[in-house]
Amino acid sequence: MVGIGSSARLTVSVCDWDWIGLDWIETASLLGVTGVYLCTFLNSLLMKISFHGAARIVTGSKHILEIQPGKKILLDCGMFQGMGKDTTTLNNDWGFVPGEINHVIISHAHIDHIGLLPKLVKEGYKGKIYCTPATASLAKLLLIDSAKIQEDDLRYVNKRRSKENKPLYEPLYTEDDAVNVFPLFETIPYNEHYKIESGIDLMFTDCGHILGSAAVNLKIKENGKEISLTFSGDVGRYHDMILRSPQFFPQADYIIMESTYGNRLHDLPTVSSDKLLNYILDTCFKKKGKLIIPAFSMGRTQEILFMLNRLELENRLPQLTYYVDSPLSIKITDTVKKYPDYYNTGVQHLLKKDEDVFAFKGLKYTESVEDSIKLNDIEEPCVIISASGMAEAGRVKHHIANNIANSRNTILFTGYCEPQSLGGRLKKHPDVVKIFSNEYPVKADIVEITTLSAHGDYEDLCQWLACQDPRQVKELFLVHGEYEAQIDFRERLIRKGFANVKIPNLHQTMGLEGME
Repeated sequence: MVGIGSSARLTVSVCDWDWIGLDWIETASLLGVTGVYLCTFLNSLLMKISFHGAARIVTGSKHILEIQPGKKILLDCGMFQGMGKDTTTLNNDWGFVPGEINHVIISHAHIDHIGLLPKLVKEGYKGKIYCTPATASLAKLLLIDSAKIQEDDLRYVNKRRSKENKPLYEPLYTEDDAVNVFPLFETIPYNEHYKIESGIDLMFTDCGHILGSAAVNLKIKENGKEISLTFSGDVGRYHDMILRSPQFFPQADYIIMESTYGNRLHDLPTVSSDKLLNYILDTCFKKKGKLIIPAFSMGRTQEILFMLNRLELENRLPQLTYYVDSPLSIKITDTVKKYPDYYNTGVQHLLKKDEDVFAFKGLKYTESVEDSIKLNDIEEPCVIISASGMAEAGRVKHHIANNIANSRNTILFTGYCEPQSLGGRLKKHPDVVKIFSNEYPVKADIVEITTLSAHGDYEDLCQWLACQDPRQVKELFLVHGEYEAQIDFRERLIRKGFANVKIPNLHQTMGLEGME
């Protein structure tokens, strides 16, 4: 054992903890902390971030900011989606203890950012869940739907497993578990400071990704020092067809930032309507088939409906039946209509002459399971818009299974799909695809419109960061992106003056550097 003399002081210097000061060294001495144990003792006092999802992948967003002594703030509580056989394991392995979390802050209502809230509460979390008003409204719908999808899909799978005398699967949570989350929501409007507790101030700024999406801006005072940390959530696109552009945010010392399209530029969104029209004409009129569009109920479905509405206003919408086969999409579209202030100025101007920018001739919603099944028997050409966007769950998975082997049909993807999801696998144009454990020949055309992404490309991401002085940002952590895209984006950010850009691994913990 080395005494707490010069050797210990040298260790402190090597560990770069000069900011702690002599008082802590003296305190450690009084407590009997000696030599080689001093670094461990002092490390426990540092503020840390740990990354328990969306680390070198694009799903399962969960990050913990740990403030000494033992105060933990969970940023997002997302479900892993589309990770193949690893999905269940990832969703069951927190990497932390839910009951030890003090506060939860949610950036937006997509399932890969909120989907494990019911499981978190079921397993011991008792605090509040902070988000914007629109996020709370949407989250209630999406969490109930998530529970239903799990139960419905497992009912289908367990029916087969029961015949094979195999153990039955259990859902991550039930509808009752989802409902237990709702009383914990605490809503905060954009650009208003809210004191979570003494020394912790929260402000949301609009990120333009989906309705209610926000960057999380925290100011934390501790030991007479103040730091600013911003978590981007997901950054939307500038000049989005419906929503406002992302807002500027206050200067931050530390930034946790998404990087989904950190190495990619999107096409101009103005060409999306023309591409959609061409696929409708080719599939429904030339091939006399069905155009099936996997689309997330939140965001993507409303964009597609908005484009079809605009085609009608321009007298270019083909006369067909356009089915939205998703009860959730109906509820979410109704919710979106309640927040017109979140729309951009162009849409608000359009509302003066068109009171419903998501409706048009030929639009039909199907709610019941029976009506959804009947769509399989329709022989005439039509368009079916159904969730989910990655085709990994929900009714669209059944529609694809029933239509993938017919060369007259087309499956049109309109956004990002995890490589292991059904959508990701179909984008690789395989000859055969496995759906619900059955193999199907891929005869339908597999096509894609990339201009509809709700995620900003690298120019949008850089524009979002343009309000920051890079010299004042001590560390920038890249999350929510595939590793190759993150490496490219890191190099771009370094060229722009952000000197300390890190790409964390799953469950990795990092101390915040430069706290002086």
